[in-house]
Amino acid sequence: MQNILKCTCGEKWIGVGPFLVRITVGLIFAMHGWQKLEGGVPGVAGFLGSLGFPAPEVFAVLLIAAELIGGILLILGAFTHWTAKILAVVAVIALFTVHAQNGFFMATGGYEFILLILAATLSLVFTGPGKWAVDSKLSKKAA
Repeated sequence: MQNILKCTCGEKWIGVGPFLVRITVGLIFAMHGWQKLEGGVPGVAGFLGSLGFPAPEVFAVLLIAAELIGGILLILGAFTHWTAKILAVVAVIALFTVHAQNGFFMATGGYEFILLILAATLSLVFTGPGKWAVDSKLSKKAA
Protein backbone atom coordinates (compact mmCIF):
# COMPACT_ATOMS: atom_id res chain seq x y z
CA MET A 1 0.00 0.00 0.00
CA GLN A 2 2.86 2.39 0.78
CA ASN A 3 4.22 1.99 -2.77
CA ILE A 4 0.85 2.97 -4.20
CA LEU A 5 0.58 6.03 -1.97
CA LYS A 6 4.16 7.11 -2.66
CA CYS A 7 3.94 7.00 -6.44
CA THR A 8 6.76 9.07 -7.89
CA CYS A 9 5.57 8.93 -11.49
CA GLY A 10 4.67 12.62 -11.22
CA GLU A 11 8.33 13.52 -10.72
CA LYS A 12 9.44 11.47 -13.69
CA TRP A 13 6.69 12.68 -16.04
CA ILE A 14 6.16 16.25 -14.82
CA GLY A 15 6.26 17.74 -18.34
CA VAL A 16 3.47 15.49 -19.60
CA GLY A 17 0.65 17.26 -17.73
CA PRO A 18 1.08 20.67 -19.35
CA PHE A 19 1.71 18.97 -22.70
CA LEU A 20 -1.62 17.11 -22.55
CA VAL A 21 -3.50 20.21 -21.43
CA ARG A 22 -1.85 22.31 -24.14
CA ILE A 23 -2.64 19.87 -26.96
CA THR A 24 -6.24 19.32 -25.84
CA VAL A 25 -7.11 22.97 -25.20
CA GLY A 26 -5.25 24.05 -28.33
CA LEU A 27 -7.24 21.58 -30.42
CA ILE A 28 -10.53 22.74 -28.89
CA PHE A 29 -9.79 26.41 -29.53
CA ALA A 30 -8.44 25.78 -33.04
CA MET A 31 -11.52 23.77 -34.00
CA HIS A 32 -13.86 26.44 -32.62
CA GLY A 33 -11.95 29.10 -34.54
CA TRP A 34 -12.09 27.00 -37.71
CA GLN A 35 -15.82 26.46 -37.22
CA LYS A 36 -16.36 30.21 -36.92
CA LEU A 37 -14.16 30.90 -39.94
CA GLU A 38 -16.09 28.40 -42.06
CA GLY A 39 -19.39 29.89 -40.87
CA GLY A 40 -18.15 33.29 -41.99
CA VAL A 41 -17.25 36.54 -40.31
CA PRO A 42 -20.73 38.03 -40.91
CA GLY A 43 -22.38 35.24 -38.91
CA VAL A 44 -19.97 35.64 -35.99
CA ALA A 45 -20.35 39.43 -36.18
CA GLY A 46 -24.13 39.06 -36.10
CA PHE A 47 -23.92 36.88 -33.00
CA LEU A 48 -21.53 39.30 -31.27
CA GLY A 49 -23.77 42.21 -32.26
CA SER A 50 -26.74 40.44 -30.67
CA LEU A 51 -24.72 40.28 -27.44
CA GLY A 52 -24.14 44.04 -27.58
CA PHE A 53 -20.50 44.07 -28.66
CA PRO A 54 -19.41 47.36 -30.20
CA ALA A 55 -17.82 47.02 -33.68
CA PRO A 56 -18.91 43.38 -33.94
CA GLU A 57 -17.14 42.89 -37.30
CA VAL A 58 -13.81 43.83 -35.74
CA PHE A 59 -14.40 41.64 -32.70
CA ALA A 60 -15.49 38.75 -34.94
CA VAL A 61 -12.16 38.82 -36.77
CA LEU A 62 -10.27 39.11 -33.47
CA LEU A 63 -12.22 36.22 -31.96
CA ILE A 64 -11.67 33.95 -34.95
CA ALA A 65 -7.96 34.82 -35.04
CA ALA A 66 -7.55 34.33 -31.29
CA GLU A 67 -9.22 30.92 -31.34
CA LEU A 68 -7.72 29.58 -34.56
CA ILE A 69 -4.19 30.97 -34.36
CA GLY A 70 -4.09 30.76 -30.56
CA GLY A 71 -5.17 27.12 -30.68
CA ILE A 72 -2.44 26.30 -33.18
CA LEU A 73 0.16 28.14 -31.10
CA LEU A 74 -0.88 26.18 -28.01
CA ILE A 75 -0.58 22.90 -29.87
CA LEU A 76 2.94 23.89 -30.92
CA GLY A 77 3.79 25.28 -27.50
CA ALA A 78 4.81 28.59 -29.02
CA PHE A 79 4.34 31.84 -27.09
CA THR A 80 2.38 29.70 -24.63
CA HIS A 81 2.28 32.15 -21.74
CA TRP A 82 0.82 35.01 -23.77
CA THR A 83 -1.36 32.80 -25.93
CA ALA A 84 -2.89 31.17 -22.85
CA LYS A 85 -3.54 34.61 -21.33
CA ILE A 86 -5.34 35.79 -24.46
CA LEU A 87 -7.40 32.61 -24.64
CA ALA A 88 -8.24 32.92 -20.94
CA VAL A 89 -9.67 36.37 -21.71
CA VAL A 90 -11.72 34.84 -24.54
CA ALA A 91 -13.00 32.20 -22.09
CA VAL A 92 -13.90 34.80 -19.43
CA ILE A 93 -15.84 36.85 -21.98
CA ALA A 94 -17.68 33.74 -23.21
CA LEU A 95 -18.37 32.71 -19.62
CA PHE A 96 -20.06 35.98 -18.69
CA THR A 97 -21.68 37.00 -21.98
CA VAL A 98 -22.99 33.63 -23.18
CA HIS A 99 -22.92 30.85 -20.58
CA ALA A 100 -23.35 32.19 -17.03
CA GLN A 101 -27.06 32.93 -17.36
CA ASN A 102 -27.75 29.37 -18.57
CA GLY A 103 -26.81 27.68 -15.31
CA PHE A 104 -24.03 25.20 -14.71
CA PHE A 105 -24.68 22.29 -17.04
CA MET A 106 -23.47 22.19 -20.63
CA ALA A 107 -26.69 20.49 -21.76
CA THR A 108 -28.53 23.77 -21.16
CA GLY A 109 -25.76 25.96 -22.61
CA GLY A 110 -24.32 26.47 -19.15
CA TYR A 111 -20.82 27.29 -18.06
CA GLU A 112 -19.34 23.92 -17.00
CA PHE A 113 -17.30 23.44 -20.20
CA ILE A 114 -16.07 27.02 -20.56
CA LEU A 115 -15.13 27.00 -16.87
CA LEU A 116 -12.96 23.94 -17.49
CA ILE A 117 -11.39 25.62 -20.54
CA LEU A 118 -10.69 28.73 -18.45
CA ALA A 119 -9.05 26.64 -15.72
CA ALA A 120 -6.94 24.82 -18.31
CA THR A 121 -5.72 28.03 -19.96
CA LEU A 122 -4.85 29.54 -16.57
CA SER A 123 -3.05 26.33 -15.68
CA LEU A 124 -0.84 26.84 -18.73
CA VAL A 125 -0.20 30.45 -17.73
CA PHE A 126 1.05 29.22 -14.33
CA THR A 127 2.86 26.00 -15.30
CA GLY A 128 4.21 26.86 -18.71
CA PRO A 129 4.07 24.75 -21.86
CA GLY A 130 5.68 21.59 -20.53
CA LYS A 131 8.55 19.59 -21.89
CA TRP A 132 7.66 19.12 -25.56
CA ALA A 133 7.09 22.68 -26.75
CA VAL A 134 8.67 25.17 -29.11
CA ASP A 135 9.02 27.52 -26.12
CA SER A 136 11.04 24.93 -24.20
CA LYS A 137 13.35 24.30 -27.16
CA LEU A 138 13.92 28.02 -27.69
CA SER A 139 14.63 28.70 -24.00
CA LYS A 140 17.27 25.93 -23.98
CA LYS A 141 19.01 27.49 -26.99
CA ALA A 142 18.96 30.93 -25.34
CA ALA A 143 20.49 29.56 -22.13
